Amino acid sequence: MPITLTRRGFLAGCSATIAAMAGARLTNIALASPAGVANDEILIVVFIRGGWDVLSIFPPLAGADRSYYEAARPTIKVPVSGTGAAIQLNSQFGIHPALAPLQNLYQAGKMNVVLATGLQDDTRSHFDAMEYIETGTPGIRATPTGWLTRHLSSSPGLDASLLLPVLSAGVQTPTSLLGDPKVIAVDTPSSFSFQGNWRYTNDQRMALRHIYTGNTWLDAAAVETLNALDIMENAAIGAYTPATGVTYPAGPFGDTLKTIAQMIKLDLGIRIATVDIGGWDTHQYEGTNPAGYLSNLLAIFAGGLAAFYQDLDGAGAQNYTSRLTMVAMSEFGRRFKENADQGADHGHGSAMIVLGGNVNGGRVLGSWPGLSAAQLYQGVDLAVTTDYRQVLSEIVSGRLGNPNIGAVFPGFTMAPLLGIVKARPAFNYTALIPSVLK
Repeated sequence: MPITLTRRGFLAGCSATIAAMAGARLTNIALASPAGVANDEILIVVFIRGGWDVLSIFPPLAGADRSYYEAARPTIKVPVSGTGAAIQLNSQFGIHPALAPLQNLYQAGKMNVVLATGLQDDTRSHFDAMEYIETGTPGIRATPTGWLTRHLSSSPGLDASLLLPVLSAGVQTPTSLLGDPKVIAVDTPSSFSFQGNWRYTNDQRMALRHIYTGNTWLDAAAVETLNALDIMENAAIGAYTPATGVTYPAGPFGDTLKTIAQMIKLDLGIRIATVDIGGWDTHQYEGTNPAGYLSNLLAIFAGGLAAFYQDLDGAGAQNYTSRLTMVAMSEFGRRFKENADQGADHGHGSAMIVLGGNVNGGRVLGSWPGLSAAQLYQGVDLAVTTDYRQVLSEIVSGRLGNPNIGAVFPGFTMAPLLGIVKARPAFNYTALIPSVLK
């Protein structure tokens, strides 16, 4: 029987596709297409939302600080021996036993830890702290762009031929990518497809391209979506099988990292990805080690990062981990002293993890402020001695080849380098600033 295509039916199919494109902006993965990137380095930014308890995650092991720590945290402290004991990083610090999957990366020189990092701004608000960190302008609420957006727009030698250089995974596009009008959202690669009437797909695609030919943000977003649909569908994305021996943790975090690994291996030009992991607002019942809420959350976090690294390590001719840098951070740490509910309230000083094929790993970095009453920030919190922007600036300049730190982080001046990453030979970032790197 011949099919009669009515104007109403045709436009209904187009409308369904437009609605699908609009609705996709609220799902789990977003793609942006800026002018390009300076090189083939891949940066993964993991945001730990809720404020993670770094004093349980990287506990002091010895000396006066250990005594202060045990007195302040009689219930939730991580022990130095026996069941649930911390894993030793160096003579002074350990890591929570649930982070054991990352220990091999640390020992292999592929991961380091920067302690006492964070905002110099005095806020314990989740919303404010996350906004300040992701815009890269602490204390300023009206910043119209995120720090990653400014990196992408200021990095020299951008390659316009990259297909899909930016991937964002989370509940929504993060503030770090604020101001990029070309962001398009995707749930999973295999489900990112044209949702028009199956009989008239090609005609509807053509009609949509004819409709959105103006200069407005809506026209730009529609064309970018259609382009992304073409690219993803032509890649013939199907079910993904990780590298042999790799098992991602069950749940959204593991699924998201698996999706990013799949997208990287498709060689579509992914250079930057952002990932969220929530649930870290542990005011109550962190639990005892090795069981409990915090332990379970850390096991998912560490298992995901370790699986992702292993999945990309030596994968294909490209050897992706030789181009990979991952940085994990939170909006702040938690109060030094545990509360009456066996948790810890909003704090100040935090910590950051950096891992990758060109990380100066196997080291605990940063200036440790100490845990005596006189050394605590406002007498109650771990102090911040390393601005979080210092860590990101060393990665942006040393690995991503962008010397325009003043554009990425307005008003910030880099301090002497911590030596977090190995600078790319083509770009001598140590010339930017006096270096203490040995």
